[in-house]
Amino acid sequence: MEKNKLSDIIIAIYHYIMQRIFLRNIALAFIILIAGTFIIMQWLKIYTRHNEAISVPDLQGLTLEEARELAERKQMQVIVFDSVFLTDFERGTVVDQHPKAGFKVKRNRKIFLTMNAMNPERIPMPDLISLTFRQAKAKLESFNLKLGEVTYEPDIGVNLVLQQKINGREIRPGDSVSKGSYIDLVLGKGLSDEQTSVPLLIGLNLEQAKIKASDRFLRIGGTLPDNSVKTEEDKAVALIYQQRPMPGPGITLPLGSSIDVWITTDSTKIQEADSLKF
Repeated sequence: MEKNKLSDIIIAIYHYIMQRIFLRNIALAFIILIAGTFIIMQWLKIYTRHNEAISVPDLQGLTLEEARELAERKQMQVIVFDSVFLTDFERGTVVDQHPKAGFKVKRNRKIFLTMNAMNPERIPMPDLISLTFRQAKAKLESFNLKLGEVTYEPDIGVNLVLQQKINGREIRPGDSVSKGSYIDLVLGKGLSDEQTSVPLLIGLNLEQAKIKASDRFLRIGGTLPDNSVKTEEDKAVALIYQQRPMPGPGITLPLGSSIDVWITTDSTKIQEADSLKF
């Protein structure tokens, strides 16, 4: 009897499954699943802006307000991350950014800015007295200071720092100075008339020439601009087209001597000077 009941139940289930309404429900559920998945994927693409990227604008040289306005037009944000003081950039403008200009990002991305400070940061003057020239030069660089004029005085300590100065004024260790200042050094010449060879400075700007001359324990003396050099900006980019004395076999100068240079922004003079190099 129970066996017959079980058979009847199985037959009933079979007939129910085969009915059209059940198959329609299965098909409808499958369609709903596919459609729901498609709608969710499209919504996620819109929400996350899938594959949508825009280029980061170039903000270098802009003021903070200008950078903020341009970033907002591009649907981005700017955040001041750091500040420096560079003489090559206008004060209060952007000197660096991350991400860099042209980098592809999504909207509302934050751009981190490094600004050029309105006023130079003040730092304590390091103690260079009794250091060797190379030690003093390295220490200046570690304090974000620059090497200025190098002069020599007779002293038993050869190439040791005797004095440190700014604009001809002696400055003591710990005194407040502006970051990026030029520090002049007075070194010991020793008690002999030691000589050094004359470096070739033609084609260099003044900053490069000062460094190269100081490596030979010399300094730049008179600087004579031609008619093409009219402003301080011109002077900063002008190149040396003539020097006195010129380098050559057996041409030497006493330590601490100066080299006079002539500068120009006229490229033809530089080319003519290059043709005379030996």
